[in-house]
Amino acid sequence: MKALWNNAVIADSDEVIKVEGNCYFPPASVHTEFLRESATHTVCPWKGQASYCDIVVNGATNPDAAWYYPEPKEKASSIKNYIAFWKGVEITA
Repeated sequence: MKALWNNAVIADSDEVIKVEGNCYFPPASVHTEFLRESATHTVCPWKGQASYCDIVVNGATNPDAAWYYPEPKEKASSIKNYIAFWKGVEITA
């Protein structure tokens, strides 16, 4: 699976975990040079608190387009620090 935005590969892995229709990429498969921590946080009742990142590629910013769970609840422990994408980020096989 690949995560693509603004003609850049943001993540690439054969070991994604699918949860609720989202593909969570292992941290080592994500090109973190394209990510910038955001101040945004949300709470999922069963996964816990999510932290967000902006994606920045070639001078363009996609705000809060990536998220992860640094300290997930026990039921979501398998996706700890795995990164998912939305807001126009294309996920391809």
